[in-house]
Amino acid sequence: RGNDYLQDVNCPFSAQERQETVDWLLGLAVRFEYGDNVEKYRNCKPLTEASDAQKSVDPLINLDSNNPDFKAGVLALANLLKIQRHEDYLVMLKAIRILIQERLTPDAIAKASQAKEGLPVALDKHILGFDTGDATLNEAARVLRLLHIEELRELQTNINEAIVAVQAIIADPKTDHRLGKVGR
Repeated sequence: RGNDYLQDVNCPFSAQERQETVDWLLGLAVRFEYGDNVEKYRNCKPLTEASDAQKSVDPLINLDSNNPDFKAGVLALANLLKIQRHEDYLVMLKAIRILIQERLTPDAIAKASQAKEGLPVALDKHILGFDTGDATLNEAARVLRLLHIEELRELQTNINEAIVAVQAIIADPKTDHRLGKVGR
C-alpha cells in the first residue's frame, strides 16, 4: 500500500529510506498546501526581516538545511556524484563542493584527460607496513598508499616552485664593496 502511494506521487525514494521519504513527503505536502492557497500565503511577511546591512553576501549562509527540497536536491546530487550519504546534509553539500572544485573544474578535467604514462609497478615489492588479513584489501591499501605518495610529491613540487618564486622576488643581494660584505 505504502509503496503504491510513493509510486503514485513519483517519490524518488523507497519506503526503506524512511527519513528521506518522510522529508520528501512533507515537502510535497507543503507545496500542495501552498499551491491550493497561493493568495493566502502570497502577502505573508517573514517573522523577522533582515535589514540590508544584515543580509549576507553568501547565499549559502541563509540556507535552510531542514527544507525537504534542499535535502532531496543534496541527496540527488550525492547519488549522481556517487558520494556516500551522511546524516548531516550540510556535510554532504561540503563533500559535493569539494568534489566539484577538485574534480569537475575545467583544469581538473583537462588534467584528468591527459594520458599519464609511466612504468608498471609491482605492488608486491612495496611494503605496506601493516596487514589487514585480506590479500585484496592489502593490495588496495598499497595502491592507495602509492597514490598518496604521488599526491605528496606533486604537493612538494608545488611548494618548491612557490619557494623559488618567492626567492626570485626577495633574494636580490647587492654587493657593497666599501663594507666588504654582501647585502642590502
